[in-house]
Amino acid sequence: MSYTALYRKFRPATFEDVKGQEHIVTTLKNQIKAGRTSHAYLFCGTRGTGKTTIAKIFARAVNCENPKDGSPCGECAICKAIAAGASMNVIEIDAASNNGVDSIREIVDEVAYSPAEGKYKVYIIDEVHMLSIGAFNALLKTLEEPPSYVIFILATTEVHKIPVTIMSRCQRYDFRRITIETISDRLRELMEEEQVQIEEKAIRYIAKTADGSMRDALSLLDQCIAFHFGQKLTYDKVLNVLGAVDTEVFSRLFRIILNGDVTGAISLLEEMIMQGRELTQFILDFTWYLRNLLLVKTADGMEDAIDVSTENLLRLKEEAQMAENEVIMRYIRVLSKTSGQIRYASQKRILVEMAIIKLCRPGMETDTDSLVDRIRQLEEKIEKGIPMIAPAAGTAPTPKKQAELPKAIPEDVKQAVGSWPAIVGEAPMPMKAYLKNAYPSLAKDGSLLVVVQDGLPLDYFKEDTHREEFENILSGFMEKEMKVTIQGPEPGRNPEELFPDLTKVISQVIHMEVEELEEEPEII
Repeated sequence: MSYTALYRKFRPATFEDVKGQEHIVTTLKNQIKAGRTSHAYLFCGTRGTGKTTIAKIFARAVNCENPKDGSPCGECAICKAIAAGASMNVIEIDAASNNGVDSIREIVDEVAYSPAEGKYKVYIIDEVHMLSIGAFNALLKTLEEPPSYVIFILATTEVHKIPVTIMSRCQRYDFRRITIETISDRLRELMEEEQVQIEEKAIRYIAKTADGSMRDALSLLDQCIAFHFGQKLTYDKVLNVLGAVDTEVFSRLFRIILNGDVTGAISLLEEMIMQGRELTQFILDFTWYLRNLLLVKTADGMEDAIDVSTENLLRLKEEAQMAENEVIMRYIRVLSKTSGQIRYASQKRILVEMAIIKLCRPGMETDTDSLVDRIRQLEEKIEKGIPMIAPAAGTAPTPKKQAELPKAIPEDVKQAVGSWPAIVGEAPMPMKAYLKNAYPSLAKDGSLLVVVQDGLPLDYFKEDTHREEFENILSGFMEKEMKVTIQGPEPGRNPEELFPDLTKVISQVIHMEVEELEEEPEII
C-alpha cells in the first residue's frame, strides 16, 4: 500500500477533530442541530487553516442519517460514500482550473435535479476568487435563490477579490491562523500515534515555521521524518532539513553588525551558505529574532509572546541593552524590504550581502534611522578613545588650484546658479542622481556650463534627449530659454582648475558685499 502524507492521513473526520477554529465549528454545529443551515457560506482565511476540511465535514453532517451532536457519524452509507468521494451529493470544484462561464453554467443546470440520496446537494467551490467576472455573474442568481436542497460553500484565500454582490448573499466565516500552542499539541499527539520520537524544541520550531497553517506544519514534519527516517528528530536535525539557522548564529550576527564589522558579517553569511542554509528563510528568521529583541526592550512580561528557551531569553535581554530602539527598527525595515525583494531576485546572495553591508554601514544611507545609527557608532568610537588623525605640526594642507574667476557673470546664469539646488530638485530620476555631485560653471560663450562626474553621469548627458530634457526643466524654472553645455573632468586634473564652481564664486561675492555694507560709516 502506498504511503499517505500526514496531512491527508490525519485530516479531521468530525467537527471535534478540528483544531483552532472553535468559533466556526460551534456555530455550524448549532445550525445543523437546529436545522437552521444557510443556503450559501463563504469560508475565508489563509492556507492550511481548515476551510476545505470543515466544508467536507459540513457536507457529511447535513446528509448524515445518524448525526451525533451536529457531527457526522462516519458509519452510515452516506457518510462513507462522501468520505470516499463516491457520492453524487457533494460536488467539489477547483475554481483555479474551472473558472469560466461554461463551468458555472453546468452547475446551474445540475442544480435543478434533486439529490439521489440524502437531503442536500453540497457544492464546494475552492479558490472561488479565481472565477472570472462572467462566471460570478452566471452564479449570482442561483446563489441568491437556490433550491431548498442545495448548499453552496465557497472557499478562498483572497476574500478581497470576491465581488460584493457575491459576499452579500453568503454567510461569511473568517478562519484564524492557528496558534503555535495548538499546532504543537496536535503534532505531539500525532507523533505519539505514529510512534516517532521527537524533541519538544523541534516540535515548537516546526509549529512556528508553519506560520499558522496546520497543513504546512504536517508537511514540514513529514519532510523531517523522511530525511531522518527511524531516528529521533532533534532540534538540530529539523534545522538541518528546513535550511534554518539556530538562534545562537543570529546572536553572533547581531553583535557583529553592531560593531560595524562587514568582514565578520559576510564571513558568517558565507558559513551559513556553505552549510546549505536557505537565504530567504535566513532573512525571515533574523527579522523574527530582531522582533524578539525589540519586544524584550520595549515591554515587560513578553516571554509568552516571544516563545524562546530560558537560556535564549537571557541572551535576548542582554543584547536588547546594546542598541537603541531606532537602531533595531532600522535593521527590521532593511531586512523586511530585502525579504520582499529576494523572492524574485536571481542573485539572492548579492541582495542579502548588500542588506548586511547597509546594516553595518549606516553612513551609506541618509534617512533618520541611519543617522541615529551613525551617531551611535561615533559615540562608541569616542568612548573607546579612538584618536582623530591630525595633520603634522608646521604643515598646512595644500590648497587646490582653481581656475581664474570670471570678471562678469551674465544675469541669467547668476540666477540659475542661485537657484541650482531647486533646479536639481525638479529633475526626475535618474537625472537627479547624476546631478547630485555636478556643479554649474560658465562656458566661453557666456552660457551655463554644467560639470558632471565621469562615467555614467557623463554618458547619460551625452545623449541629446537627456540634455534637452534638462534644458527644458531649466527653461521652465527660469521662465526663459536656456542653453546648457555639459562638460566632464579631464583625466588626472581637478575640474575646478579649468571650470570654477559658480556656487562658491557667487556665495563669496555675496559675503563680500555684506561685509562692505557693514563697514560703511553711518551718515548723520
